[in-house]
Amino acid sequence: MQKFIGLGVALVTPFKKDLTVDVDALIKLVNFNIENGTNYLVINGTTGESATISKEEKEQIIDIVVKTNNKRLPLVLGIGGNNTLEVVEELQTRDLSKIDGILSVAPYYSKPTQEGFYQHYKAIAAATEKPIILYNVPGRTAKNMEPATTLRLAKDFSNIVAIKEAGNNQQQYNTLLKDKPVDFLIISGDDDLALGVALAGGSGVISVIGQAYPKEFSKMIQLGLEGKNKEAYKIHFKMMDIVDYIFAENNPAGIKTVLQELGICTNDVRLPLVKASADLQAKIANYVASF
Repeated sequence: MQKFIGLGVALVTPFKKDLTVDVDALIKLVNFNIENGTNYLVINGTTGESATISKEEKEQIIDIVVKTNNKRLPLVLGIGGNNTLEVVEELQTRDLSKIDGILSVAPYYSKPTQEGFYQHYKAIAAATEKPIILYNVPGRTAKNMEPATTLRLAKDFSNIVAIKEAGNNQQQYNTLLKDKPVDFLIISGDDDLALGVALAGGSGVISVIGQAYPKEFSKMIQLGLEGKNKEAYKIHFKMMDIVDYIFAENNPAGIKTVLQELGICTNDVRLPLVKASADLQAKIANYVASF
């Protein structure tokens, strides 16, 4: 699955001041990433505030990104949830002809057993022929999908091709990298650990900060994939502070503040999220100005 190697970015959903979708800003963001080294785009992930986006808005966002992209980069669409039947129905009824892969988050809130995780993804794998990227993010879902479950799924279903692992757990990455099938991709979902994962044999990152600094972050990941650690860590060290800042309060308030400083979109988010605090906005503004 060469399409999902390198830098993928979890696109934000830009809003106008009245909190409607800012179409012009979304087009600007997509073009900015395509023109500056991003390898693939992820639509309607958690960074895109998918939990507070209506079905109609999701259709609008997908349409805008597909048209703006115009087949230039692979597209991954977020389709997941804790209602397995609903996820399956969406996969079976949605037109996925212009989508290259599915990112499906582990069931949240329900806290299934490991067998529950397995059966959930088994049903999803049977519902589509599209490549599926599992998404383990226990900080959001309240339950960790353990490496044994991930590896079982990887071995049992040919269209489960990768995992976005976002447990911020280096040992879990290492277990997955050690035991994975040859063609199964381990993708970092943690911007702060992405380089180390790439150097250890991972396939890249689905990043938040990458959409603001695609040129630098994609270069860092590429150097990591090539095993050029000294050059890669120069970029990593330069970006450590901003990665800390964007996750200091909530995501995507932090990254939207960065994007506002870069003139791409406003830093407006929908409740229950709120904008970054004045103190955090000042830190981000200082970083962007000096980058």
